[in-house]
Amino acid sequence: MADAAGRLTKLAEEVLGVPLPVRIRAWDRSESGPPGAPTLVIRHRRALRRLLFKPGELGLARAWVAGDLDIEGDLYEALDRLAGLIWERGETAKPHRAAALRALARPEVRAAARELLALAGAPVPPTPPAEEVRRRRGPLHTLRRDKEAISHHYDVGNDFYALVLGPSMVYSCAYWGTAEDGVATLEDAQRDKLDLICRKLGLREGQRLLDVGCGWGSMVLHAAREYGVRAVGITLSEEQATFARKRIAEAGLADRIEIRVQDYREIHDEPFDAVSSVGMAEHVGRTQYAEYAAALYALLKPGGRLLNHQIARRPVPDEEAYHVDEFIDRYVFPDGELAPIGRTVGQLEEAGFEVRDVEAIREHYARTLRQWVANLEEHWDEAARLTSVGRARVWRLYMAASALSFERNRIGVNQVLAVRTPEPGESGLPLRARDWRAAGRG
Repeated sequence: MADAAGRLTKLAEEVLGVPLPVRIRAWDRSESGPPGAPTLVIRHRRALRRLLFKPGELGLARAWVAGDLDIEGDLYEALDRLAGLIWERGETAKPHRAAALRALARPEVRAAARELLALAGAPVPPTPPAEEVRRRRGPLHTLRRDKEAISHHYDVGNDFYALVLGPSMVYSCAYWGTAEDGVATLEDAQRDKLDLICRKLGLREGQRLLDVGCGWGSMVLHAAREYGVRAVGITLSEEQATFARKRIAEAGLADRIEIRVQDYREIHDEPFDAVSSVGMAEHVGRTQYAEYAAALYALLKPGGRLLNHQIARRPVPDEEAYHVDEFIDRYVFPDGELAPIGRTVGQLEEAGFEVRDVEAIREHYARTLRQWVANLEEHWDEAARLTSVGRARVWRLYMAASALSFERNRIGVNQVLAVRTPEPGESGLPLRARDWRAAGRG
């Protein structure tokens, strides 16, 4: 069993057809690979068994969450180097699967695979980590299944999220500037994001705002405090709702803000002057998106505005073949789906909206995610105590990998401003579309 690292490096390079860009350290303390590179640490042979029984991303995810697999050195550099093995440069979402399959057809690679079986030890499938979502039943995006999916992601403890997000408790892309702009910290950038949304919506005193997917209440708090609106925030997370109500009471705004545990499909006390949906539509799903867009349109008064802040993926040649990667689906956002920005705009228009502005802010999300990772790492022991070591490992990996995906333009995030324009055609928007401070409704 000596030199397991060297044997694993050889196997990987046989399959991939290129030199391995990271170093490997195996459970027998052997090491192999380029000196000075980030190190992939295989702490237990169980990691290999996870890959053998679930080849690909899910096997790797299980090994990472369980702690059988780790990275020493710069996490971002390691993930960036490993991504180069998975995604063909210049292509959109096209893994090197064909090359791997061709490699597996070669006799020498089949021999190496047999060696991997020997290295892996007992041929027993390891139990998946407790943090994995399993046994989902019934059709996608029913009220019950969506509530369960949201609970998996958000009901992991408000104290845990406070460590990661900081005092703003805003779990969406911040809007960064410079120290000269007065936007030097994460808190500054999140405040500016909330204010930007309020200005795009043209909020003013006495209006009624609906915040779909209100999280811990930051958006409705800002809108009520700074713009004098009456607000309703809805979430499917009981923990978020409890936290938000406490914040609102402490701010003395309980008479202006209502927090409900409610699905957007269950709202029947329209109309609203404005609707904000920030980081929520990713949970809706493509089969449900037309209903989502139509529901928000119906909830607005004529002339009312929607601000839809949503992560987007790059389009792929075969849209019907698109699926969410297994790590995200099993550990982070169960049943979540991303759509290209063109599809989102099209479906909002089909629902009756006039789309007036699209602002792409993906670089802002990369910076936000790096700050959240730094917060998590700074408070690692406490974060692991508040949830579990496995859960903290999930969040660290997904946020770091997501930051790189935004930086490399694999995914983006956009604010789409849409209006339920009345029949005469008066949108109520300023002539200079980006002059939000001058926005008004006549």
